[in-house]
Amino acid sequence: MTTTTLAGSVATQANVYFDGKCVSHTVTLADGTRKSVGVILPAALTFNTGAPEIMETVAGKATIKLAGSDEWKTYGAGESFNVPGNSSFEIKVEGEPYHYICHFG
Repeated sequence: MTTTTLAGSVATQANVYFDGKCVSHTVTLADGTRKSVGVILPAALTFNTGAPEIMETVAGKATIKLAGSDEWKTYGAGESFNVPGNSSFEIKVEGEPYHYICHFG
């Protein structure tokens, strides 16, 4: 099911990953731009990317290591990081949940 607005649509069916440790909803804007809005509960996870992504932190914090890097970097509210397409990143969330917007492409 999808809810449609003048600004686009939101998929009402959640995307659930890693046994519920990551839950998101896909948002498609009127111009066709696709994003996901979600939350990651405390966990250590690895995500693979198809398209390039910009991960925007809305609330909480997460420590990230991009594929091919040895460096871990922490991002908090108002910060973002870029992930290349056809790549991956490791994410560690401790304490409070990490809320994000993922901008694709």
